[in-house]
Amino acid sequence: MPEIKLRNVNKRWGKFYAVENLSMDIEDNSFITLLGPSGCGKTTTLRMIAGLETPTSGQITIGDRVVFDSEAGINVPANKRKVGFLFQNYALWPNMTVYQNISFGLSNIKEEMQTRDDEAGKLSALIEALKNPKELVATIKDCADKNGKIDVKKARLKLIDAYTLSMYSAKELLGFGIQDSADYELEAAKKTTELTNRLNDVIAEHKAKGETLDAEFGVLKDGKPVMSVRKLSKEEVDLSVRRVSRIVKIGMFMDRYPAELSGGQQQRVAIARTLAPEPQVLFMDEPLSNLDAKLRLEMRYELQRLHVETGSTFVYVTHDQMEAMTLATKICLINNGVLQQYEAPLDVYNRPNNLFVADFVGNPSINFIEARGEQKGDGIELELLDGMKAAFIPNEPLTLKDWFEKRDEQARIAAESLKEKLADKSYVEKGNKDEVFKYNIAKVDDDEFAVKEEPVITDGDFVIGIRPEAVKVDPAGKINATIYGAMPTGMESTIKAAVGNFLLTSVTFGNTLYQIGEEIKLDLAGKDILLFDRKSGQVVAAGSLRF
Repeated sequence: MPEIKLRNVNKRWGKFYAVENLSMDIEDNSFITLLGPSGCGKTTTLRMIAGLETPTSGQITIGDRVVFDSEAGINVPANKRKVGFLFQNYALWPNMTVYQNISFGLSNIKEEMQTRDDEAGKLSALIEALKNPKELVATIKDCADKNGKIDVKKARLKLIDAYTLSMYSAKELLGFGIQDSADYELEAAKKTTELTNRLNDVIAEHKAKGETLDAEFGVLKDGKPVMSVRKLSKEEVDLSVRRVSRIVKIGMFMDRYPAELSGGQQQRVAIARTLAPEPQVLFMDEPLSNLDAKLRLEMRYELQRLHVETGSTFVYVTHDQMEAMTLATKICLINNGVLQQYEAPLDVYNRPNNLFVADFVGNPSINFIEARGEQKGDGIELELLDGMKAAFIPNEPLTLKDWFEKRDEQARIAAESLKEKLADKSYVEKGNKDEVFKYNIAKVDDDEFAVKEEPVITDGDFVIGIRPEAVKVDPAGKINATIYGAMPTGMESTIKAAVGNFLLTSVTFGNTLYQIGEEIKLDLAGKDILLFDRKSGQVVAAGSLRF
């Protein structure tokens, strides 16, 4: 499967930038989730790669083929990009059976492909099935009712899956009547000889034309495939339908209509239809959002398995950060059309680039605490939680002065770049301006409607980010707190603890019951506590707090 590359891709309507200057590489056989709040540009990004939306500018490459380039005037249409698209709505034809829904797209394909001898393929598959007649007869007789009568439909489906046959080959195999013979091994040997002779005749016919048959029964001439513009044969269509039905486990529903299926089964049909043409890349736009919570969880496991079995590259749009965390090999987190972070799920969770990423990823949400301080020695002396003193000890050597200089230099370069763009008359200034993320500080008494003065932010102002699992209930803890709320779920409990007027969320493991108003002690533990620059919203360092 191919690698996908985006270079300086923009999409705007007037002054509104849905996607701004997006550059990223989607690796072969990866599972990428495009994550972000509603309206952030994730679906627009997906549609641009698929060819359903035309970028304003930039370049998109799938494999070694440029499918869009604004400067070169290249824009390959969606039906020529060999990609599959799975929508939020299953979009199944209600008047067609499952089989007809899956095969519909295949029957309309007409392109240059290798000429294939279907008869040779069918003969070879039947000979392979007859190699072990005892096992074959047992498979068929396993489909008998209590009176010993074979359920033909059930037997056909079982043969299709057991021997990777097409529907037509399975019908012919049952028609041999091997299972009804008193000496089925002798009957199978006779039939094998007959089929082998037929196959040899087919091979001889091709040889007379100067052609040979390869292992997959495509026709070769002078060592090269014989190519022709054609449609898929019924045999090829059926083999493709059966192949994908085995992958998503819906072989038994082929004769049903969509209205006779559950939501999860309909989603499997939609996935099978998308996989049938063997797309280079599979795009999915919130495909599980119409399912209930339990079924969504089951389908996540199915998608993980599907990714491994198909070896395809998956690009998946979601606003559910739990889906992104559990499915992805990499998360592409977008906000206001701008890429915020593109890394493995645990890297995004443990080492977010900025306040927005830290807040968006994680359930329960991260705790934010405002702090003031300055560097002293290897640590940063802080005052937080209404006068409490603490030292932040970074995991790696840190000099705040150097960090601030680098931040200011980046801001200067960005300002100069914008100035140059504005001087270009063809440039359209972004109307949906980017701003530093406005985080929330949870408090016991907080009038959100009160008029508040905008604080003057200096280099001494920071925000501490603490994941709920790092807020430990510990009798030896240094922070006095009161239980404000507790939600036990069996193996763990989510606690809201009041520290003065501030609320901290904690996740504790075990079945301890906490009472509202109960006095406890907390410890902010671990080396994954995050220090953010309040002025820019960027992460400064990860480390630990010492009280």
